[in-house]
Amino acid sequence: MVKRVEKPWGHELHFALTEMYVGKILFIRAGESLSLQYHERKDESVYVLSGRLRLTSGGAGGLAETIVEPGGTFRVTPGTWHRFAADEDTTLIEVSTPELDDVVRLEDRYGRTSSST
Repeated sequence: MVKRVEKPWGHELHFALTEMYVGKILFIRAGESLSLQYHERKDESVYVLSGRLRLTSGGAGGLAETIVEPGGTFRVTPGTWHRFAADEDTTLIEVSTPELDDVVRLEDRYGRTSSST
C-alpha cells in the first residue's frame, strides 16, 4: 500500500517499507527545500526523475552545491550534511535503510526540529 505524507515543501509517497529498506518518491515544489540535515544511521541513494535538484552536501568543514538533472544519482551516507532544493518542480526516488526517524536538522525554513516531520 502506498502512503502519502504531506510535507511543507511538497510530499512523499512511501511505496516500500521493510526491515531492510524504504522506497519513497519525493515531490519538491519549485522554490522549496528540505532542511539542512544529517542522519546518524540512515544511508540513502537518490535518482532524480524530473526537474532540477540543487544538492548541498558536506559537513562542518564546508558545504558544496551540485545541480542534479534528470537521470542523475547520488548517495548520502550517515553523517553527511545535506539539503535538497528544487529550482523547478522536482521528483526523485529515494531508497534508504529503514530509519525514518533518524533526522538531525541543522537549519529548517519551516521551523521544524529533529524528527521525521
